[in-house]
Amino acid sequence: MNWGPDRWRLYGLALRETGRAMRESLSWGLSTIRMGSPSPTRLLFAPQDLRTADPTIATDIYSGFFAFAGRSITTSGRSPFGFVPPSRAWAEALYGFGWLRHLRAAGTALAQANARSLVDEFVSSRLGDRRTAHETQVVARRLISFISQSPLILEGADHAFYQRFLRIVGNLVRDLERHLRAGALPQQQLMAAIALSYAGLCCEGLEKTLRRSSRLLARELDRQILADGGHASRNPRVLVDLLFDLLPLRQMFASREVDTPEALLHAIDRMLPMVRLFRHGDGTLSHFNGMGVTAADHLATLLTYDDMRSQPIHHAPHSGYERMEAGRTLLVADVGAAPPTPLSTEAGGGCLSFEFSSGTQRVVVNCGTPRIANDAILQASRSTVAHSTASINDVSSSHMVALKGHGPDRLAARWLLDRIGPIVVSGPQRVTAERAERDHVQTLNATHDGYARRFGLTHERRWQLSPDGDRLEGEDLFWGEGSANPTHEAIIRFHLAPGIKASRAQGGRVVMLVLPNREAWQFTASPGDAFVEDSIFLATPDGMRRTEQIVLALRPHETPSVRWRFERLARSFNPSPRTEPEPELL
Repeated sequence: MNWGPDRWRLYGLALRETGRAMRESLSWGLSTIRMGSPSPTRLLFAPQDLRTADPTIATDIYSGFFAFAGRSITTSGRSPFGFVPPSRAWAEALYGFGWLRHLRAAGTALAQANARSLVDEFVSSRLGDRRTAHETQVVARRLISFISQSPLILEGADHAFYQRFLRIVGNLVRDLERHLRAGALPQQQLMAAIALSYAGLCCEGLEKTLRRSSRLLARELDRQILADGGHASRNPRVLVDLLFDLLPLRQMFASREVDTPEALLHAIDRMLPMVRLFRHGDGTLSHFNGMGVTAADHLATLLTYDDMRSQPIHHAPHSGYERMEAGRTLLVADVGAAPPTPLSTEAGGGCLSFEFSSGTQRVVVNCGTPRIANDAILQASRSTVAHSTASINDVSSSHMVALKGHGPDRLAARWLLDRIGPIVVSGPQRVTAERAERDHVQTLNATHDGYARRFGLTHERRWQLSPDGDRLEGEDLFWGEGSANPTHEAIIRFHLAPGIKASRAQGGRVVMLVLPNREAWQFTASPGDAFVEDSIFLATPDGMRRTEQIVLALRPHETPSVRWRFERLARSFNPSPRTEPEPELL
């Protein structure tokens, strides 16, 4: 097994990362002889933490039960930092200390003492996975958490601990500034800028830090928050996470009567309508490019801070998304190219995939990013077959770094995985999208070249939504030099939301869909037959749920296009069992 045509791209990325590592080492060496950043002399105030807190979790933590990112450990009286983390996400959550908000919500002296003890234990001991704990984004999250929860940590503490806490904050500030001098990756730079701005605004004595971080914050927001409000990673979850940090930061600038960077104000104003673009009628966000479970309470809290009560945008050409609405029907489509390489660690091969819903009921979805999964499942969740779009020969349209091949190929892949993560090596680069409306009928036409280099095929997809929302029609076309190759097979998948019952009728020419609310839809395709197969929906809080998918298969050299239609029926149906067993997707 080898990297084939992506080998030289892999080597180029590895070489570039080697250069960054050398600059990083040089910068860290020079930083040891530089003057350190000034230390804070006093805490002025603590910013508001907008994330939902649960005081019952404080009881769990006091009892030694630490549950993060779908994994948990029971300490039985030992330090949680002395355990091998059950997953990377668990370690990032533990060392980021965002869970302090639950202890603060408990509002008890016991919770305060527990919080102070755990902070002191982590800082004074050498326990834990120090490599993860010292990563830029984890350090930034820890600094934000310590400042935001400082009333909890310092309540009832003596002067000596107060001074020690200020030194802890100062050390975190210095660590982040060293990371920035060493050449942090784009998202790390943005998180560091946010955390340093928190420190500069909330602490006396860090005025120079605030000036530097404000400039960096403005630069990175201009670079990473696109003109339509999306993040350059194209991940909806990143938008939500950033807003939870940026909204309090905006308020802090106002409270300190310090000029708020224009880039911060403009970024927030663009981001909130973009979040609404992804939002379905059930309150959850569309599953594109790393989006998994929607924390409904978090999202509802976030949108209450939308002062303008903005409406969702429908056309996001810079981020590569489109939204169409009619009647009770809503469609969101991915019509964007692969994100920049350093920001692609969670991006999927879902170009021209879509999700659509009827009222509060999801109908077609992507499989989503799992909350609890091993590397194999995570890799599968990013593949094209896990999205409601077309694949050629079941090959993904985006190629991610993974440990495969031999010799130099494997070494280069391991180096990139260790340094950056599972980035996209190659994917769709030329993606076109055009939408129109005539007589209240909305149309969207898009193409991508993700299969042009390997198979000589371009995938084109057309959507048409009726004025009343009762019909969603589409067409998939495949054209190019590879269309004459009889070995190429296009497989088109429509993953159905959990709870939908699908059954074939009329020999496969029709698929009847019954939604959980008993609403009925009918799927038809021409030419060819539709099949119903098993699928898995991965974006659930408790792991994954079995569901179903509609599958169309064609060979472009014989049948270059297929038309399909979802149509709402006027009457409801009782769900009937599926009669034909089919293989699983994942």
